[in-house]
Amino acid sequence: MIAPTDSYPPLDIAVVGHTNVGKTSLLRTLLRQPDFGQVCDSAGTTRHVERTDLRIQGAVAVRYFDTPGLEDSVALHHYLQSLPGDLPTPLERVRAFLRGPEAQAAFEQEAKVLRKLLEADAAIYVIDCREDVLPKYRCEIEILSACAKPVMPVLNFARSPGHQAQAWQSTLAAYHLHASVLFDAVAPFVGAERQLYEDLGVLLRARRAQLQAILDDLALQAQERRLAACQLVASVLVSAAAMRREVPQAALADPAHKTALLRGFRQSLTPQVAACVQAVLAVYGFRPGDAEVADLPWSSGRWDADLFHPQTLLDAGHKLGKGAAVGAAVGLAADVALAGLSLGTGTALGAAVGGLASQGWSQVPRKIANRMRRIEELTLEDEVLHLLASTLVRLCAALEQRGHAAWQRLHVGAQPAADSAAPGAPALRDLLAHLAPARSHPDWEQAQPGGATDARRQRLVDALAGQLATLVAAPGD
Repeated sequence: MIAPTDSYPPLDIAVVGHTNVGKTSLLRTLLRQPDFGQVCDSAGTTRHVERTDLRIQGAVAVRYFDTPGLEDSVALHHYLQSLPGDLPTPLERVRAFLRGPEAQAAFEQEAKVLRKLLEADAAIYVIDCREDVLPKYRCEIEILSACAKPVMPVLNFARSPGHQAQAWQSTLAAYHLHASVLFDAVAPFVGAERQLYEDLGVLLRARRAQLQAILDDLALQAQERRLAACQLVASVLVSAAAMRREVPQAALADPAHKTALLRGFRQSLTPQVAACVQAVLAVYGFRPGDAEVADLPWSSGRWDADLFHPQTLLDAGHKLGKGAAVGAAVGLAADVALAGLSLGTGTALGAAVGGLASQGWSQVPRKIANRMRRIEELTLEDEVLHLLASTLVRLCAALEQRGHAAWQRLHVGAQPAADSAAPGAPALRDLLAHLAPARSHPDWEQAQPGGATDARRQRLVDALAGQLATLVAAPGD
């Protein structure tokens, strides 16, 4: 049971640091708000203190204050040291500075930072650890320490090549700042958010229970996001497995007509998958267009390496093997000539019935009747389902580890699961066997009336979503 956070007063945390070190970017990622503040490469983008709230169970748990950058810490440090000697402590020197004229003039930006820090419960000191430890940063540390508030250093951009995290940690320890968090606002480390709040609990012992309640709720939110995203993925997979179009055999004799039929089938699936991608982005708090499931048929008309490309399907078929097939239709084969769509091809009835074992015997009468009527059935090949599932799982896994300050669009291409980075991807083949019941229910296609409300369909979606969530979860979650 998570303790209610509305029984505590909100924590006030000032986010401080040099100009252009990623303070706003850090807050975007911590709060999952990609539109908070203004982020760009130019220095001094944040000119005023901006507040944003972390809400837990509807109540404000933490008030974060994004502050302007410390622009001239060397000069300010020198100025503080030049103040009259009857100010016995560093804190009194800071307060005297804030009362004086320089706080409204040369050091106006620094004064905004220090005023907010004195009002706050603690500070998060954001450091761009790609930078060398220069004298100006040492002056910053001394000035912030003079405010007599708990300071939690966050070493940002710690994924960048050639970062100086170890040198920074040694320097911070020399100023008695022994706890620090490695972070990257674009691609956060797994567990970095938890470590940040746990370390704040060490610095703010009186608020430790409150911070633990925040951690517990954030963990619950992460699980709920993951399951909601996997529900969307599972639903579109069930829909794709259920898709079936009955086609007169005579219509297939005309190559142009057959091509049109295959194109129409793809076009039925495309909007369902595209809507799923956008809904998954929304679940994780990203904007439309922040990610592109590239090389799939809805992506700008590119077909060279897409979901239905013969070579892609052939590669997937080799990796799936015979034991992974769900059973797409009578006469199942990796029919690359039909670009991932399986057509019944007049196999012997005994072989056809044998091929239906994984789909359930309820389909046999319909398929026998269709064969007598010279009707073929158009469904998705297992390789296509496998590629679609692999791609969407990898999208969710990538979003789990993506910061909301990322600028570049995320690209996820169609790859067989064995080539993908999705955690536990080989098990995906086994999970797809659970889609077999959908083969017997064309009414479970989302585009069909009533397909999205069938209780049996929903049970299948729920069961598949729970298993997909285990694949999406990052190690250490």
